[in-house]
Amino acid sequence: MKEFVISEVKAETAVLVGLITQEQNEAKTAEYLDELEFLADTAGAVSVKRFTQKVAAPNQTTYVGKGKLEEIRNYIKNEEDNENDIGMVIFDDELSPRQIRNIEKELKVKILDRTSLILDIFAMRAQTANAKTQVELAQYRYMLPRLQRLWTHLERQGGGSGSGGGKGSVGLRGPGETQLEMDRRIILQRISLLKQRLTEIDKQKTTQRKKRGRLIRVALVGYTNVGKSTIMNMLAKSEVFAENKLFATLDTTVRKVVIENLPFLLADTVGFIRKLPTDLVDSFKSTLDEVREADLLVHVVDISHPDFEEQIHVVENTLKDLDAAEKPSIIVFNKIDAYSWVEKEEDDLTPATKENITLDELKKTWMAKLNDECMFISAKQKINIEELRERLYRKVKELHVQKYPYNDFLYATEEDT
Repeated sequence: MKEFVISEVKAETAVLVGLITQEQNEAKTAEYLDELEFLADTAGAVSVKRFTQKVAAPNQTTYVGKGKLEEIRNYIKNEEDNENDIGMVIFDDELSPRQIRNIEKELKVKILDRTSLILDIFAMRAQTANAKTQVELAQYRYMLPRLQRLWTHLERQGGGSGSGGGKGSVGLRGPGETQLEMDRRIILQRISLLKQRLTEIDKQKTTQRKKRGRLIRVALVGYTNVGKSTIMNMLAKSEVFAENKLFATLDTTVRKVVIENLPFLLADTVGFIRKLPTDLVDSFKSTLDEVREADLLVHVVDISHPDFEEQIHVVENTLKDLDAAEKPSIIVFNKIDAYSWVEKEEDDLTPATKENITLDELKKTWMAKLNDECMFISAKQKINIEELRERLYRKVKELHVQKYPYNDFLYATEEDT
């Protein structure tokens, strides 16, 4: 009997590149590269090396300086000599078409920037027709100004008729430009079609929202991978996909929740992230309408993350962009079971940092800052969940009375649950 040996598929290896600038110090760059590594892992790549450079601003032609680019190239070549091929180099900012062309020419491997990596993950995670359409639109918008680099192989063709083989000659340049313009037209037509399709989907979703009746709408918002879907599953007793990966949820899921005979709608939304591509925000506007139309926002924060305060600012700024910053909100600090701190030595006279603050001390700080509008839970370990239910009940009831003063909401039946 013939034996079949299934060989293990080797994950693609990646090198990460980031900059240290006046606006972004070394510690901040390290945190951003940690997140970039998590993004790469979510996309199925293994990060094997990091390169950073201190600069006043990104190089307009190669992002990093020529010396650093040469250092990266030498590292890739040495790894190839040791039979450890580097599959790609990922940069922590969005690169211009010119930068991508120059870097590819120098390094001769696949080049990704933060935006293209996030788009890859979104494409991988998209399940419904709505999400797939939104991701495809964002991909085409990203691709359009970068079409030129897809045709750089034409530069290596021999001289055409009447040309001396020069780069600017008509014989060499013509076919590339013709194909480039053709591709540009096709992509513009596709973008127009996708926009029409999203408009139709948006109309359908608007009709669906209108049919939901006189119920208060609550939206879970927050940075990606903070536990929104886990909270959704717990409150709604549903089976929303939850995973310890970035952007596990792309489509907005809406469920009816009943607490003490008070029904309301709870929406789980796509997570936000630093440097979220503008094209993605624009493409996902119909999904984010659940945030715009919500009566109450529940801002979920991963308190165990070392940089959770910046994540809060990222979410707040994104909410401002969506004109949703002024909505009533509750901030829920999740994952208190994973919170860790380091006790200072007695002879350590340096000022205490956030790593030296106990959870109890942190609670007092934030509760004083936000009064009654914050709480601390662990959705995974079900810690303080009853307090969360009570807080939601009180806020939803208050909003319901304001919005529907003549509507009796205290008649939820067992069917509603």
